[in-house]
Amino acid sequence: MRILVVEDDQNLNRQLADTLKEAGYVVDQAYDGEEGHYLGENEPYDAVILDIGLPEMDGITVLEKWRAAGRKMPVLLLTARDRWSDKVAGIDAGADDYVAKPFHMEEVQARLRALIRRAAGHASSELSCGPVKLDTKSSRVTVNGIALKLTSHEFRLLSYLMHHMGQVVSRTELVEHMYDQDFDRDSNTIEVFVGRLRKKMGIDIIETVRGLGYRIQPNTNG
Repeated sequence: MRILVVEDDQNLNRQLADTLKEAGYVVDQAYDGEEGHYLGENEPYDAVILDIGLPEMDGITVLEKWRAAGRKMPVLLLTARDRWSDKVAGIDAGADDYVAKPFHMEEVQARLRALIRRAAGHASSELSCGPVKLDTKSSRVTVNGIALKLTSHEFRLLSYLMHHMGQVVSRTELVEHMYDQDFDRDSNTIEVFVGRLRKKMGIDIIETVRGLGYRIQPNTNG
């Protein structure tokens, strides 16, 4: 899952990015409203963490512009604890949730996981497809109850496909959501990761849709 963090406080931005990267996310960072608006308008994010008090362009304006342009990615707003009016303005502008500063990183991660799940139509923190289960909270994958040891890229690919069960996902889309903006992206590596996943799981739940991409069908029984 690919996340955008828009926060002008460099220390907080770095802390958020480091925490999310450790949790397995791909993270892009912006430090002012104009840069954040540009990235959110042109890059495919699974969710955005957006501060309200940004230089160049405030967070509410950034959010309004995204929504006016049809950008639908979930947005978690960072607000000041004593500014209830900011929270109201943010929700009215199209924010999906908010967290007040100062906050615990665990709360941000939990709210982010919930936003991504809901955006993909999932209510539970555990995604299931036949004997394969993926716990979004612990980043743990099991097959018939046995834990798999996956690389970060293998986990990201499986997680994205399972969040979008029933949908055909192209190689390009997978690459865009698995790597940050500075990475030298090569869609050919996706086939390698799919092959490794199939071998490790011992069950072929990842369907190749020729010429289009890959798909995991819900309720696959193996």
